[in-house]
Amino acid sequence: MPRFHYPTRLLQLLAALTRNFFNVKKSWWGSAAGLAALTMILRRFLAKQPNLIIDYTKAARRIDSRHEFDEYDFIIVGGGTAGCVLASRLSEDPNLRVLVIEAGTSGKALLESRIPSAFSKLLGSHHDYNLYTEPQQHAGSKKKYWPRGRMLGGCSSINALMAQYGAPSDYDEFADITGDDSWSWKNFEKYFRKFESYTPDPRFPHVDTSQRGSSGPVTVGYNAYIWKGSPLFVEACVNAGVQFSPDFTTSKGTLGANKVVTYIDERGERVSAESAYLTPEVLARPNLKVATLARVTKILFETSAAPRAVGVEFAEAKDRGASGRFRARALKEVIVCGGAVHTPQILMLSGIGPAPHLAKHKIPIVLDSPGVGANLSDHPTFKLRLQDKLGISLNYLTPYDLTSSVKFWKAFVQHQVFGTGPLSSNVGESVAFFRADDPRLFPPAEYNNDIEDSTSGPDAPDIELIVAPVLIKTGTDVLQNELHGYTLLATLLRPTSVGNIQLKSSCPWDDPLIDPRYLSTQHDLDVLVRGIRGAFKIAHTYPLSTVTDICSTHSLLDHHFEQLSDQELGEIVRDRVETLYHPFGTCTMGKAENPAAVLDSQMRVRGAVGLRVCDASVFPKLVSGHTTAPILAAAEKLADIIKAEYAVIG
Repeated sequence: MPRFHYPTRLLQLLAALTRNFFNVKKSWWGSAAGLAALTMILRRFLAKQPNLIIDYTKAARRIDSRHEFDEYDFIIVGGGTAGCVLASRLSEDPNLRVLVIEAGTSGKALLESRIPSAFSKLLGSHHDYNLYTEPQQHAGSKKKYWPRGRMLGGCSSINALMAQYGAPSDYDEFADITGDDSWSWKNFEKYFRKFESYTPDPRFPHVDTSQRGSSGPVTVGYNAYIWKGSPLFVEACVNAGVQFSPDFTTSKGTLGANKVVTYIDERGERVSAESAYLTPEVLARPNLKVATLARVTKILFETSAAPRAVGVEFAEAKDRGASGRFRARALKEVIVCGGAVHTPQILMLSGIGPAPHLAKHKIPIVLDSPGVGANLSDHPTFKLRLQDKLGISLNYLTPYDLTSSVKFWKAFVQHQVFGTGPLSSNVGESVAFFRADDPRLFPPAEYNNDIEDSTSGPDAPDIELIVAPVLIKTGTDVLQNELHGYTLLATLLRPTSVGNIQLKSSCPWDDPLIDPRYLSTQHDLDVLVRGIRGAFKIAHTYPLSTVTDICSTHSLLDHHFEQLSDQELGEIVRDRVETLYHPFGTCTMGKAENPAAVLDSQMRVRGAVGLRVCDASVFPKLVSGHTTAPILAAAEKLADIIKAEYAVIG
């Protein structure tokens, strides 16, 4: 009999019973809520991961052990977005032994991760690294909050679930920078289709399904719930001069406005790299071990003609001594998937990085690689907050009184039982991609369109506008009061400001120093201000203008921006600019003659043997869109590269 057979049947029965309660009498809400609670408990039970390892002696040897290391063919450092893909794909061959080491735990049983609209509740929790930048010289001298997922699936388990891949010309630019045409759109886009499982939606007939994947592990599509303001936003964008886009994720390009495709399944729940790739069947493979709540402290090397990665050292917590540290050996390769912040930190702690910086922290130099931690780029964003005069916002998702609490719990029961309703929304439902020099949106008679072009091509955007049906104060903190409003997030997609990641110390438990150098070029400030001008114009264009309260003078809102000069608005932008959580490029691929290129186009660390990197750090430049999909696709690509190199089954 299949495992969990009876609980699954009971779950189906409870859903059916609750459906009847809804249809018969609204006064039976207490019974419906009780059944929803039972449903939630069962789902948490079904989501438990019995094959995750927290007793590390089952995966490795203590440093003071007399035994040799436990051996694996591949050790994956970090079970984030790319790490989950590689773990699943490489372990398809039963002859390969794979170990994944993840600092967090599973998110499958976490309601905050599974419920799309609840993702912000994970930010600032112990499932988040809770990082902050160094004081930003050109952004109010403030330290900016940088969330990073500390759980299986990484940021795909805590993000806003937006499945958008960037412009095709972004990937052609990667091919030029790396000298490898396999990174061009025409050759790389097959990996988007490989991970995708797109379900056609009759509400969105314009999608060309021939350009979408249909059998991959990652469910993508248009989720059932649509906020009332979303179609008004899209229509207003078109009326203001932004074209309608039938699909942001094909060879036809990115420019335009529409509802965004999301990583949400038919149950109205998040699809993360963990839930898609580390299924119960995959975790049950005897050749795959996943160690959680363990931090890799350094990569181990043997030196000959070139340093060879032969294993890793990891620990559960700081100050446990040798008895709390473990080692595992990699017979073939170590693959670092720690993300754009922690991958360069791990490499530098292991002796790979800029030699002067390593020497400063008294770290023995294994390989002088000046590009490690350099080339940091991120999407800066600004939140334009406007009042909603129709009262259609979803402010009750952060309850502030009895009435809003009742609305929230009604929505919660609806989601838990049926997988529908506002809690199944990713909050940022509809978006627009446009250029700062677009003469339709910014007529030359009114705007100076002589702006430096930092995009990858004429059909690539440099601004993204996201509409959210709540008032977002800072980060993802929603204003918790009766004020109805919505937020337009204006985002700079191709910044020219470049920062870095450096070590704070040689201690692996100290967070690294993060300096994205936000708005350190005039270009970045000018384009972001232009994005806010575009957002304000769209907010006052029909039919979104029927929602926007032009008479509002509330001190927490931004209706007065129209009266400000670009210089005055620029000062506000510097003070309030934040991250859209998309750091890239800190261990970039590049040609051999480029001294800043940490990796070759096969994602191998130049100058080392048996060591690769696969995560957001490998890309030479930011994509002009969202970053989860490029990372999933890069991991699928690397899995194919490794399988071909080692003649692996599968």
